[in-house]
Amino acid sequence: MTGRDDVREFLASRRARITPEAAGLPVYGGNRRVKGLRREEVAMLAGMSVDYYVRLERGNLAGASESVLDALANALQLDEAEREYLFDLARAAGPARRNLKSGAEGIRPSVRQILDAITDAPAWVRNGRHDIIAANVMGRALYSPVFDGAHRPVNTARFTFLDSAAKTFWRDFDRIAHDAAAMLRLEAGRHPHDPELIKLIGELSTQSELFRQQWASRDVKFHRSGVKRLHHPVVGDLDLDYESMDLFGQQDLALNVYTAREGTTTSDALKLLASWAADQAEHFVLEESPTRN
Repeated sequence: MTGRDDVREFLASRRARITPEAAGLPVYGGNRRVKGLRREEVAMLAGMSVDYYVRLERGNLAGASESVLDALANALQLDEAEREYLFDLARAAGPARRNLKSGAEGIRPSVRQILDAITDAPAWVRNGRHDIIAANVMGRALYSPVFDGAHRPVNTARFTFLDSAAKTFWRDFDRIAHDAAAMLRLEAGRHPHDPELIKLIGELSTQSELFRQQWASRDVKFHRSGVKRLHHPVVGDLDLDYESMDLFGQQDLALNVYTAREGTTTSDALKLLASWAADQAEHFVLEESPTRN
């Protein structure tokens, strides 16, 4: 999934979004035939020859040093996620490496204990493909529309792009769709040969025009913290703060926890959700999917 085309289109898209004014360059005349910066302007900002930059933008990142990549990232004003993606593209362009992703494994028993100990807040564990590996009762209740689908493992990206319920569930659907595709592209940079990820991206690409549009943007994004605005079919609108924490020692797994400030309508709605979840708990299947990493 990451080759010369990905490098070329990523660098060209980042170059196109920066105006000379934003880069601090003088503009002579008003008849510029390119959107954003010219190649020679990027080369000047990065302190490299035009020929070398053209070689990089044609997709040949093999052998590019860390200092060259840093200079290029600075010239293109890449954010942290974009910088990481650029370095991943460069690693993928280098000599073939042993696949460091581990075989099938579930979460550690201690992580399961943590999930079960969190009783007042929705919590679950996901991998980089957006598969939900495990969830507590509140997490299963909050994401009940996602779990209602027949496909396993439960996958929030698949739900977003292929399930008609997603547009009602995600109140910020356009942003969620953009971020889901951007996070999958970042994962593709890290693990370009992951067969499950290749299969998922192929499925979404063939079945969702929206995914194809978002994928073509070449955007990448971390998923760390923020606010999710949901419409739950039982308790209504929720504005939830979320934190996503990497689980060290469990490659590419993250623990997500959603909370609400005390005294808010969302806090009251979470209490209602907890009551509903207690009633429905015996019907919930809290399956734990292997990560297949």
